[in-house]
Amino acid sequence: MTGQPARHASPQPAIVWFRRDLRLLDNPALSAALASGRPVLGAYILDRDGFFAAGGAQRWFLAGALESLSRGLSEIGVDLIIREGGEKDTILSLSRAANAAAVYWNRRYARAEIESDQQIKGHLKKSGLEAHSFNGALLREPFEIKSKTGGPYRVYTPFWNTLRAIGPGRREVGAPGPQKRITHSFSSDRLEDWRLRPTTPNWAKEFADEWRIGEQEAAGRLDAFLGGPAARYGEERNLPGIRGTSQLSPYLALGVISPLTIWNRTERAISERMIPEGEGLKFLSEIGWREFAYHLLYHNPTMPTAPLRAQFEHFPWRDDEAAFGAWTRGETGVPIIDAGMRELWRTGWMHNRVRMIVASFLVKNLLVPWQKGERWFWETLVDADPANNAASWQWVAGCGADAAPYFRIFNPVSQGEKFDPNGDYVRRFVPELARLPAAEIHAPWKAPTAIRPGDYPAPIIDLDQTRKRALEAYQSIKSAA
Repeated sequence: MTGQPARHASPQPAIVWFRRDLRLLDNPALSAALASGRPVLGAYILDRDGFFAAGGAQRWFLAGALESLSRGLSEIGVDLIIREGGEKDTILSLSRAANAAAVYWNRRYARAEIESDQQIKGHLKKSGLEAHSFNGALLREPFEIKSKTGGPYRVYTPFWNTLRAIGPGRREVGAPGPQKRITHSFSSDRLEDWRLRPTTPNWAKEFADEWRIGEQEAAGRLDAFLGGPAARYGEERNLPGIRGTSQLSPYLALGVISPLTIWNRTERAISERMIPEGEGLKFLSEIGWREFAYHLLYHNPTMPTAPLRAQFEHFPWRDDEAAFGAWTRGETGVPIIDAGMRELWRTGWMHNRVRMIVASFLVKNLLVPWQKGERWFWETLVDADPANNAASWQWVAGCGADAAPYFRIFNPVSQGEKFDPNGDYVRRFVPELARLPAAEIHAPWKAPTAIRPGDYPAPIIDLDQTRKRALEAYQSIKSAA
């Protein structure tokens, strides 16, 4: 019997679906897909709908992160297909078009995202595809850390003590080597057509002065931090006028670097005596807070919108659009508040100490609901994070798990005097006050008339009176509980 030589079908590829894990190093989903022996194709889906769709500032950072990821994948022989649309329909359509055998991804932890992933996994399996998910975002899965009673934690310190004792739940995965590139004709959107970077007006024009985006940049920033400021972290992390923090949060938020990589490199720096153990552990405890935020989000799925302490559902918030507008613009007349909000607008980031001060001012001095502040930060922060953002706002507002006591109301004047004693931070972002001496700069309304700047507004509220009002509001729900 004669005939044509048999044709061997091209091997079915594996698709790696990237989400908030835009990196090659320590990417469990990518590593597992490559280890399967199948040819690999990368995919990223831009779904503009949904509560956790990237805000304006993070879209700017996302554009650079996708450019970096695409270059990195291409260098090892993997193409990245980007498409805009609903996640379920888009990943199923791409899987069919590619005749894929499997889809790999790293897990997410908001309830809506979990349910979506479960639904997509079910559709893929019904279509005969494998679907594999991994922990690529956390040191430990939220359900792996349990209190002595077997339930989730609601207080940070015992959570951190447990995490510190048991350590990460997996080993760091190395960067992949060269692969055989798939020959394909799949359509991909053009990144520039997504218009992730603003143009008219280009309100992000100064972001590039602050941020270089990509895995190498994230690694370099970590190395620079561990080689310098980390040794003084406990003292300098609260000083916004100097570079005392790692500023890795934007890279963590989109997964350009993994928390496990940060953990391991910091542990190594401690063991090699590059930094004192106490300073290194203070830094690692910030990674621990991020883990705690995801622990809370997983076990309290309404955390981004509803108070974890039910009594705050009846809190007498005020609908003060004028005050909220002044806060967003950095025109409250309170220097440390205005400096922080202008830093946010100019750079897409704000120093953590100042975040606590401006948040306290909004929810306590102005009595504006914390959810409005959370949404503003979501839109304006390059490091907006589904768990961290909500957990931190609830902490300041006093309505979250392990929250600051409500009566802890930050005084922005004394906070400025303590943490920006020379006024360097305020002068940088509120130039109207640049000529004021340090003794006057945090309360310019008290300065002698002769040196008081005429182009800076008076405070929009009385700090003492609004503090008293906030405490009275809290008493009203405390007595009703």
